[in-house]
Amino acid sequence: MSDLFDLSGKVAIVTGTSRGLGQYFAGALAKAGADLVITSRKLSSLAEFKREIESLGRKALAVQLDVLSQSDIENMVRFAVKEYGKIDILVNNAGLNIRKPSAQVSWQDWDTVLDTNLKGTFFCAQAVAKEMMKRNYGRIINIGSCTCVFGMEGIAAYTASRGAVLAMTRSLAAEWGRFGITVNVLAPGWFKTAQNAVLYENREWVDYITGRIPLGRPGQPHDLDGTVVFLASDASEYITGQIILVDGGFTTGATKAIV
Repeated sequence: MSDLFDLSGKVAIVTGTSRGLGQYFAGALAKAGADLVITSRKLSSLAEFKREIESLGRKALAVQLDVLSQSDIENMVRFAVKEYGKIDILVNNAGLNIRKPSAQVSWQDWDTVLDTNLKGTFFCAQAVAKEMMKRNYGRIINIGSCTCVFGMEGIAAYTASRGAVLAMTRSLAAEWGRFGITVNVLAPGWFKTAQNAVLYENREWVDYITGRIPLGRPGQPHDLDGTVVFLASDASEYITGQIILVDGGFTTGATKAIV
């Protein structure tokens, strides 16, 4: 049974690995046996993490990638295939958020968020899928969030992008299944990252969010390991077009009982 989760001999691209969740995902895949392609807009920001992956006995190819650049995406795929000869797994993690009241969101703000989180995710998936189709095998994991399934104030563009990622994932799953490619969404709940660190400085907010999580705490890096490895492995070969929420139960809508 453990062989189902063994990623030895697999090659995984994880986008947006200069910090945060991208590093969590890449580390989990490496520990399960995968060799990696790690990416960032600034190649220099990957040096330390590359050494960390290599210390686990895995290979790590660092590639510069801006998901808003078609040439960067094409180069990423070309470099990966040149280095490893194939691509088995894609974790579409690169993304961003701009927090503003909706009445203050500019045209540029909207385009920046939607282009990065939705357009970038689609075209990375498209480029990698073309290689996967040649071998009739692939695992594409699009990273979403709880806002794939509900809205929150102050991040309308972000929630729009994440909801669209889920819908897009289902379409790609329907289209690419015939090529042996599964496409799913992994949606983390509340995990502290550089992107949302400012929220965790507000004790009242942290207490409120924690009170809405049935398991009683925000997520920790290890909480994502099992799910990303599962979706990347043969254990999930009959699962596609789905969303897995790793949120401690936040999306149950639970609140503390008043007694």
